[in-house]
Amino acid sequence: MRARSAEIEAAGTLPMDLVDVIRPTGAFRLCVPDDLGGPGVTAVESLEVFEEFAYHDGSVGWCVAIASTTSLLASYLPDPHAGDLFGDPDSIGGGFVMPRGRAVPVDGGLRVSGRWQWGSGTKHCTTIGGGCLVVGADGHPEPRGDGLAAPFVFMDPGDIEFIDTWDVAGLAGTGSVDFEARDVFVPEGRWVQIGAGPVRDNVWSRFSFYGLLASGVAAAAVGIARRSINELVELAGGKRPQGSSRTLAERAATQAEVAGAEARLAAAWTLLLDAADDSFQGALAGRPSTVDERRRIRLAATHATQTAADVAASMFRTAGGAAVYRTSPIQRCFRDTAVAAQHAMVAPRTMETAGRMRLGLDTDTATL
Repeated sequence: MRARSAEIEAAGTLPMDLVDVIRPTGAFRLCVPDDLGGPGVTAVESLEVFEEFAYHDGSVGWCVAIASTTSLLASYLPDPHAGDLFGDPDSIGGGFVMPRGRAVPVDGGLRVSGRWQWGSGTKHCTTIGGGCLVVGADGHPEPRGDGLAAPFVFMDPGDIEFIDTWDVAGLAGTGSVDFEARDVFVPEGRWVQIGAGPVRDNVWSRFSFYGLLASGVAAAAVGIARRSINELVELAGGKRPQGSSRTLAERAATQAEVAGAEARLAAAWTLLLDAADDSFQGALAGRPSTVDERRRIRLAATHATQTAADVAASMFRTAGGAAVYRTSPIQRCFRDTAVAAQHAMVAPRTMETAGRMRLGLDTDTATL
C-alpha cells in the first residue's frame, strides 16, 4: 500500500486490484455479527486494524474504517436483507447516513431519489446506503402509516450515479464522491432506522453505531499521525537545515517536538481504546452502551482526531522545506489528518455535547 500511495491519490480512489487484495482479510466487514459470518473481533481489535492500515496509507485506512463501520448496520437489517447485503465475505458497504434523499412509499417498498456527499469508497462497494426522509405526494415529509420516517436505505451500485466532486486537499484517494439515485426502487425492509434500534441482539448491536463511526475516523487519523512522526525521525537523521552544521535530529527543538508529539498521540490513542473497550465489555455482558459510555467514546474520538491533526502539523513544520514537496510523505500526512479532523463526528464542536453532559445540562443524545 505504501508504495502505491501516490497512485492512490492521483486516481482519487482505491484501485480495484488493491481492494481485491484487502477483501479476503475481512477488514471491510469487521463488525458483521457472527451469525452472518463476521470475523468476531473486538472493538479494540477493529480500531487497531483501522489504525494500522492508515499508517501505511491514509486513504486505505479511511475506506476500511468507513466500510467496517457500515457493516455494523447488518444487525439493524431484517432477514433476508442482512444476509444478502453483508453475509457474503466479499461484501463492502458504504454511504452517507444523513437524510439527503426523499423516499416515496409504494407497493412493496420505497421509491428513492436524492444526492448525497461524502461517499467514501462507494465506487468499490457492493451496497450503498443513503439517508432519506419519507415524503407524501406533495413532497413534504410524511411518515408512513407504520411510523417509518427517516430510513437509511441500501441500494445496488448499478442504480447509483457517481459524480466526481472529490478534488480535495487530503484523503484524496478515498473516492468520497457525491452519489445520486433517481427513482430507485428499494424493496420492503432493505433499510435501517438507527434510532429505532437493531433487530439482532449481539455484541455489535449493543455497541454505539455513532461511537464506532467516530472511533473509526479517529483510528485512521491516529495511524496517519503515527506515520508522520516516524517519517520525521527518518528524515531528521540525515537532513541538515540550511546554514547549520547539525542534523535536524541534533537540534534540541526537534527532539522536544518529537517527544511531545509521541506522548500526546499515545495518550490520546490510549484514552480512545480504553473508552471503546469499556463500552464493548458492557456489550459482551449483554447490555447496550450507556449514555455516559457513548459520551466518553465521542469525547475520546474527537480528542484523538484533533490531537492527530496537531501532531501531523507539528511534524510538517519541524521538517522544514523538505516537507513541502509532493514527494514527501510528511506533507501527505499533514493534509490527510487535517481533512479527517473536519469530519462531523469528530469536529471540535462535538466537545460541546460532551461538555454539556458533564455539566449536567439537558442534552440531545440521539446521535451520540
